Amino acid sequence: MKILVTPASFKPSMVSPALEKLRLFAGDLVFNPNNQPLEEAELIPLLKGCDGCIAGLDPFNRKVIESAKGLKVISRYGAGVDNVDLAAASEQGITVCNTPGVNAEAVADLAFGLMLSLARKLPLLDRHTREGKWDRFIGTELYKKTIGILGLGAVGKAVARRAAGFSMRVLACDPALDTAYAQAHRIMPVSLDKLMSESDIVSLHLPLKADTRHIISLDVMCNMKKGALLINTARGGLIDEASACALLQSGHLGGMGLDVYEVEPPHDPALFSLDNVVLTPHTAARTAEATALMAAVSVQNLIDVLSGKKCPYMVSHG
Repeated sequence: MKILVTPASFKPSMVSPALEKLRLFAGDLVFNPNNQPLEEAELIPLLKGCDGCIAGLDPFNRKVIESAKGLKVISRYGAGVDNVDLAAASEQGITVCNTPGVNAEAVADLAFGLMLSLARKLPLLDRHTREGKWDRFIGTELYKKTIGILGLGAVGKAVARRAAGFSMRVLACDPALDTAYAQAHRIMPVSLDKLMSESDIVSLHLPLKADTRHIISLDVMCNMKKGALLINTARGGLIDEASACALLQSGHLGGMGLDVYEVEPPHDPALFSLDNVVLTPHTAARTAEATALMAAVSVQNLIDVLSGKKCPYMVSHG
């Protein structure tokens, strides 16, 4: 049995129970030769003859999927499946699985790290101190501020729990809101308009779909409080980045923290030039704990499907 393993953090040199389990199950493992997601042209030849794939952020579009003759399962190393053409996979008889919730704590940690970095200007302070300057910029506190969480899934809930530790007022907007959880954790359900207009910090935790692309548009951002912070650790494409840069330059937006981008890696000079922007390289889920869990669950999902067993994290059936 031949398996392609594409996540850059899932390497053949890893000492990992999940990798050992995969080696015992499949005799032929093929790994991503790069340190970043594969391009379409790289992915197609690597999938040749594969029975299954542990998939990172690579583009499993229709062309890639239709080229993968004999592929039976795409097991996502992560929760999002926006990089997989689910309709094409279903047509080709390929089952798609994911690992929902296993990286929620890691992503929530980074979301708060970005908030604190922006509120206290940590990257700027660090850079100036290293340069021998002693510029003690005035920051702002998170304590008792209002945070708006757009998307109250596993990560959104983890962010809300952290916000409670800062005595923050928590607003949430989600079309499928877990009302019992919201009531138990003193989270106020609101409309998108109310969330944007009343929040000091807005943190995004939505999947990227046709109806969420650029959900944070120019008009929506213009409705934000002057000086508010915008955080995205979910998916690039949720924010209209060009409009966000203009509002950061004008001072309407107080700061923006991004771990995900419309184009990855990003190459927008406007983003790179702003001191009120903190950027990280799509790394929210990359903690030792989260990567171990994602590896374990994604491998077990693949083994379950290829062994004909019931997989609890099936997104679509082949």
